[in-house]
Amino acid sequence: MKQASRITGRPRGFDREKAVETAMTLFRRHGYEGVSLAMLTDAIGIAPPSLYAAFGSKAGLYAEALDLYAGRARHVALPKEQGLSLDQALLRFFASAIEHVRDARQSGCMISTGMLECHPDHAGLAADLSRRREAMQACIEQDLAFWLPPDDAAQLAPFVCAILQGISVQARDGASVDQLRGIASRAVRSLAT
Repeated sequence: MKQASRITGRPRGFDREKAVETAMTLFRRHGYEGVSLAMLTDAIGIAPPSLYAAFGSKAGLYAEALDLYAGRARHVALPKEQGLSLDQALLRFFASAIEHVRDARQSGCMISTGMLECHPDHAGLAADLSRRREAMQACIEQDLAFWLPPDDAAQLAPFVCAILQGISVQARDGASVDQLRGIASRAVRSLAT
């Protein structure tokens, strides 16, 4: 009698995209260090060896989740419509960011607040996030140049990024949409003074 061979490795139903999506949700909600391997494998429905075979490591899965998140966050940009003032554009920009970070299941922004503090073993991931924040600031600076001279855009971009990061932290701490809009509105008003 022939014995049934035991199937090892990833289950037949393993869906890499769904696994990365699930991991992104966990990392966004709990941060890199707050998500254990057991949490990941349980949520994805695979064994640790399968996770390592598919992604190389927890860090490899985090990097893919971060890429997925960054791809979805690309829509957050200053609207450059004819006749739109900088104040109006900033208010729309912050409103879009608020909508993005206020998802009830996963508030906050993986890029703005991800791995601000981490174990030295994860310095490479933290450096990647720092580069992503720098790139985000450069994009905002470029957008601001639609209304401002280059030097003024360069000076305002870090302020806009700081407001975005503050909105993300406040969202993680449970601030309401109205509270977040108030922060954005005060920030934009402060530019006029």
